[in-house]
Amino acid sequence: MFYHDARLQRPVKVDNPDPVYARMLQQAIGGVEGEIRVCMQYMFQAWGSRAPTNKYRDMLLHTATEEMGHIEMLATAVALNLDKAPTDAQEEGATDKIVGAVMGGENPRHVMEGMLHRHVLSTGMAAYPANSDGVPFDMSHIYASGNVAADMYCNVAAESTGRVLAYRLWGATKDAGMKDMLSFLIARDTMHQQQWLAVLEELGGDKGVLPIPNSVPREEAEDMENSYNFYATSVDGTYPEGRWTEGPSLDGEAGYTVFRNKPMGEEPVLGPARPDSGAQKEQMK
Repeated sequence: MFYHDARLQRPVKVDNPDPVYARMLQQAIGGVEGEIRVCMQYMFQAWGSRAPTNKYRDMLLHTATEEMGHIEMLATAVALNLDKAPTDAQEEGATDKIVGAVMGGENPRHVMEGMLHRHVLSTGMAAYPANSDGVPFDMSHIYASGNVAADMYCNVAAESTGRVLAYRLWGATKDAGMKDMLSFLIARDTMHQQQWLAVLEELGGDKGVLPIPNSVPREEAEDMENSYNFYATSVDGTYPEGRWTEGPSLDGEAGYTVFRNKPMGEEPVLGPARPDSGAQKEQMK
């Protein structure tokens, strides 16, 4: 259950509206690196949490709710950047300060072509749940496995790619208001990375959680002879040496070794399809 406050988590201001930048901000809303993704990922992780304690569920709900606020901030920023954007391709752009700032005085048609047309046609100059190409977010990148450690690693990856995106957006604008908003979002991404890593540390770190899952005796289901081999697949057998090719494994269970990949099975021969499947007759034509 949620309550809401009408005020934004942080002020959002746009000094020089830029309709093309509004399109770029859509990636932070509905892109695979965006805020809808992390919000819903944390929500479903919380709702399906089976951890021995509810504190991780509660923590996830706190952060998921915060991410809702980030979506609201970005949606507000998109709307403000669309303010005064030309909606008529016949307008003269040379005297329009907004168009002049964005396109150097070019025809407004060029501005519109850089925008998402749905901003004009469907939403009335407002954001919507899609990426910068207008592709709706479809929840295919929501990872909620029911395993706390696995989910935390997924969350670190989500916050890391989201922070990369936020930095790129920060560098793509000279607008002081947008830089201020993004600097806040970058800071929150930093904390969330630290937050999920802190959970993993609390669970015992690499030695405590790896391999995932670790609740089933490994010798019952795992080919342990191949658990710590780096498979070198080059024709000449060369491979990049690193932490993954020698020394103790991160889980402390063994040491890394290198295995020159080679065929261990035979070439598959499937034989004809079953006579009653219809496929055999098709293959004989």
